[in-house]
Amino acid sequence: MASEAVEAALSLIARGADELLKREELEQRLARGQTLRVKAGFDPTAPDLHLGHTVLLNKMRQFQDLGHQVIFLIGDFTGMIGDPTGKNATRKPLSPADVEANARTYADQVFKVLDRERTELRFNSEWFKSMDAAGMIRLAARHTVARMLERDDFSKRFASQQPIAIHEFLYPLVQGWDSVALKADVELGGTDQKFNLLMGRALQEAEGQPPQVVLTMPLLEGLDGVNKMSKSLGNYIGINEPAIDIVTKTMKIGDELMWRWFELLSFDASLSDIEAMRRDIESGQLNPRDAKLRLARELAARFQGAAEAERAIEGWHAAVRGQGDLDTLPLHDIGVDEGGLRIPALLTRAGLTSSNSEASRKLKEGAVRINGEVVSDAQAALDAGFEGLLQVGKRNFRRVRLVRS
Repeated sequence: MASEAVEAALSLIARGADELLKREELEQRLARGQTLRVKAGFDPTAPDLHLGHTVLLNKMRQFQDLGHQVIFLIGDFTGMIGDPTGKNATRKPLSPADVEANARTYADQVFKVLDRERTELRFNSEWFKSMDAAGMIRLAARHTVARMLERDDFSKRFASQQPIAIHEFLYPLVQGWDSVALKADVELGGTDQKFNLLMGRALQEAEGQPPQVVLTMPLLEGLDGVNKMSKSLGNYIGINEPAIDIVTKTMKIGDELMWRWFELLSFDASLSDIEAMRRDIESGQLNPRDAKLRLARELAARFQGAAEAERAIEGWHAAVRGQGDLDTLPLHDIGVDEGGLRIPALLTRAGLTSSNSEASRKLKEGAVRINGEVVSDAQAALDAGFEGLLQVGKRNFRRVRLVRS
């Protein structure tokens, strides 16, 4: 590969990355025109993927676009161990049934990002189910307890006298052995996976294989702009969510977080495009809202298709800016008993507030609108047959229909 092409490839690969270890090794392999085997492992800890997971998937797709083969590795074996990364306590291992069910949904979702023709879908139970107890003991003998305690989360727990189960020490070794089994040239992972990724390098060298290049990616902040995107924190966007939810959630993120999402999630906007948008916003030529709409449209189109994305954008304009047809918004049925449903309970059931008390507070603040009209009476109720737009604040809305339970 010509030097200019190598530099262009390295620039794309390094986009948004935290660390590239070792860059010179990757440069040499690219220069030889070698088709790389690029691995990333995902433990099926939950049934659905969210945008945080797609940071790695996007990077894998970029490798595919450069002509390389990627391996989407489902850790059905490691999922039953439980990676303690970032935890201050032992994580409960998944049952085989949970692992199998979650793995099936992962396989259905990843090809919304990855090119099926250049993807190997593998399960690490392929090699570990045939590894007997003696083989696992030999693997465990590869590293010392002292070396394991170099891992940040282990060392902190040890220092604070929090328990560390013996099986947790196996996780980095098992993940590292995956790289040996797959003969990986490159392994991708989050910054919290660096120790495990380097373990793969060490085990490959011990087995006489060329050691893999390690590429770590940042952990994507969720909707709150502070914490790692997580379903447990509720600050996530699932890739299987309806287009309107992808759009409305994306439009709620902070302006500064938008740039990080552009860098890590966008295929359509190059780094020079992103910088040009920044300049245009600073000079007043571009509204941050319009830049955010560009990102929302791209994400919705990727996961739900271009037609649904445009319908969602139109619905967002109709609800937030009063421009367009509200009928483009999906209609959610909510069951009510005789006597109807009070507004606070309705807002909570519609998912616009977390509780009736929060809904009552929003009513007092004048932040609630029904079909564009401000509503403040917490005792008011709506009955079956009502259909309309509920809004809490400007950007939190849902079109609902009340039906008899």
